[in-house]
Amino acid sequence: MEYRQVVPARFWERPNRFVAHVEVEGRREVVHVKNTGRCRELLLPGTRVYLAPSENPLRKTRYDLVSLEKPRPGRAPLMVNLDSQAPNQVAAEWLPVSGLFGAGACFRREVSWGASRFDFQIQEGESTTFLEVKGVTLEEDGVAMFPDAPTLRGAKHLRELADLRRGGHGACVLFVVQMEGMAEVRPHDRRDPAFGEALREAAAAGVRLLAVECRVTPATLQAKGLLPVRLEPR
Repeated sequence: MEYRQVVPARFWERPNRFVAHVEVEGRREVVHVKNTGRCRELLLPGTRVYLAPSENPLRKTRYDLVSLEKPRPGRAPLMVNLDSQAPNQVAAEWLPVSGLFGAGACFRREVSWGASRFDFQIQEGESTTFLEVKGVTLEEDGVAMFPDAPTLRGAKHLRELADLRRGGHGACVLFVVQMEGMAEVRPHDRRDPAFGEALREAAAAGVRLLAVECRVTPATLQAKGLLPVRLEPR
């Protein structure tokens, strides 16, 4: 996944979850933040961020904030992609070549099933698998954690997948880690214990838990390899 162009800037403040104030090319600019999560550990005053110019000339904001460099004392900054739409694109590119499904598998995006809607439906002959994608931008000491804020919707997705698995369908959760060098992925029980509980219940019901880390540059996000998903309390 690649942005056509990115522009470096400095983050200053985020008055609400949709916009941020940055300094770009010597001027202050209001930009759209492509992630409605808290991102409090990432969006700190003075942080170097990267902006993708909008292709819509009618928009009020000229740029989208899509990635940043997270400072790490004594180490090089950690490049993090913040775009909440990017993980699904990465999944669409990676899943058919991941080896997780057969060569003849058919992948469909945004599929409704009953009263629910899932990111992917994978058809292999008579077998149907439903898959939900979760983008991960939070890390603590080299461990990727989800979510960064309570998510009722996320827990609902897990319960729906568990029900599908009990009904005989395949069911997967794919954590797309929008940074590189993580050791593992874990539920962030301190932030959202309900999500952690739902994730463990889904795993017990047979839902497959997958995680892929990504190679990140200011302008690209590319799946790199699988990471373990750990469920035991940290």
